[in-house]
Amino acid sequence: MNRTLVLNASYEPLAVISSRRALLLVLNGKAAMLVEGTSRIRSASMDVAEPDVVLLRQYIHVPRRTIPLTRRAVLEMYDYTCAYCFRPGNTLDHVVPRARGGTNTWDNVVVACLRCNNKKADRLLSELGWRLPFDLREPAPNTATLISKRWREPGWDEYTAPWKHFPAELAG
Repeated sequence: MNRTLVLNASYEPLAVISSRRALLLVLNGKAAMLVEGTSRIRSASMDVAEPDVVLLRQYIHVPRRTIPLTRRAVLEMYDYTCAYCFRPGNTLDHVVPRARGGTNTWDNVVVACLRCNNKKADRLLSELGWRLPFDLREPAPNTATLISKRWREPGWDEYTAPWKHFPAELAG
């Protein structure tokens, strides 16, 4: 079963649902099909294109929540990229070490490769002569970002415009 991207009436991505559920939204007049998929859904009386992207006809208010600080959330936010050398990373590092009073918050945690994490140990960046090329902050609870990271569908790019944390010239 294929997936369909659901857009709010404001064109903001809301969710990813099954194509059959999306087709029901279209047939019931609750959504409009923006992009047709390559497959077809057939019944005894109908033969329609499977929806790839649908747009809701009425705006749905979505409350904004903060994103909890978890290992997976941090790794996904930084695209599994070391903040110090920009190679693939899979460990978390506290910029101000917890042993020195650092907190376990979004403005103090980055991804690091094992080599950089061991080299930094419990030292401050200034002691090593290192610096971060970006400001630390809590990620915005943006559904488009989550969708673009979890489901990489080429036809959805213009609707989910992936957010890049690293500047293009540094991300390689």
